[in-house]
Amino acid sequence: MAKERDEEFLETVVKSLVDNPDDVKIVRIVDEMGVLLTLDVHPDDMGKIIGRSGNTAKAIRTLLRVVGLRNNARINLKINEPEGSTRAPKATEETLAPEASATSASDEVDQAMEDLKL
Repeated sequence: MAKERDEEFLETVVKSLVDNPDDVKIVRIVDEMGVLLTLDVHPDDMGKIIGRSGNTAKAIRTLLRVVGLRNNARINLKINEPEGSTRAPKATEETLAPEASATSASDEVDQAMEDLKL
């Protein structure tokens, strides 16, 4: 089966970023919402794909949208977390500071406004 341009593009970009290019797996699914590319990489390469603050993943998604526009398709990218990942689960407001979640956003805005009144 021939690879589509979007899948081929993603494979080229990702394999150039990672240390384990043989472990890169891409699954392409087309439905009424558009194209979904699901990416699996070696656990050691996850940081290279996500990047600092998610900037690399954002850039890859932006480039895929451009590829999609050229081919009249909406392209989305899902990056699967590899098995055996040592990344900690996402922290929620409650786990960071349980008492902080009780304060409302308006209280925080009011406090910030008060702080600005030197």
